[in-house]
Amino acid sequence: MLRFDDRVAIITGAGHGLGRAHALLLAERGAKVVVNDLGGALDGTGASAGPAAEVVELITKNGGRAIANADDVATPEGAGAIVQAALDAFGRVDIVVNNAGILRDKSFGKMTVEEFDAVLAVHVRGSYLVSRAAYPYMKEAGYGRVVNTSSPAGLFGNFGQANYSTAKMGLVGLTRTLGIEGARNGIRANAIAPVAWTRMTESLLPAEFEAKFTPERVSALVAYLVHDSCEVSGEVFTVGGGRVARVFVAEGPGWRSDEPTPEAISDNWAAVMAEQPYVLTAADSMKAML
Repeated sequence: MLRFDDRVAIITGAGHGLGRAHALLLAERGAKVVVNDLGGALDGTGASAGPAAEVVELITKNGGRAIANADDVATPEGAGAIVQAALDAFGRVDIVVNNAGILRDKSFGKMTVEEFDAVLAVHVRGSYLVSRAAYPYMKEAGYGRVVNTSSPAGLFGNFGQANYSTAKMGLVGLTRTLGIEGARNGIRANAIAPVAWTRMTESLLPAEFEAKFTPERVSALVAYLVHDSCEVSGEVFTVGGGRVARVFVAEGPGWRSDEPTPEAISDNWAAVMAEQPYVLTAADSMKAML
């Protein structure tokens, strides 16, 4: 059994849905958990200490150790306070699972700047700020695990979610870079693109998804990615309904000309669109251009 004895995990947005399932599973397997949740509505309005406290109560009733935290991930002060809460209660921070998120769905033509910015603030800025606050302690310890929560909407797009899709794809870039920069200090970073029945998705998914696409079936992957034995980093995985698969961004072989023109590109469009053989890294992409 993969256990987390003596490890300290911060899980944001852990009062409901996926975050709640992550917190319960890690605590069950020995981790000390900071259950962070602002306790607001799906659109980010309002606040309540109740959801985080309820999860902590469940953990402690089952013999685990956890504390509740209601600080805002989207501010430097709030992110710092979340990490400080872990240090004050448990003396260290080993794991960060960035799961906090809000929805403000609207078609592109009707979406306001405030609705766009608010979603990016929680998903992208919040994930960056909490990871940034924890990073120095992980670096000093020579160990850390970070999981960011992307989405199929970010990877493939989705109607009415320009803000959400932008944020979720932004987390892929953050994850890949953190995976590169953290490698020398034993810090691994990965992202998940989950499909699960939660209060955030219940109005979007068919009713028959509820029984199969449970949050617990996503948490199993999260637990593996944050375990000591997992050395993979900078990767993205889609997960849901018991299925786990790697998602990757690749570049095709392309078409080359020393004097490209719009007409020549048009004539060779099939070569431009070819998918095989592909390359996966920025370094390989640069080599292909030379």
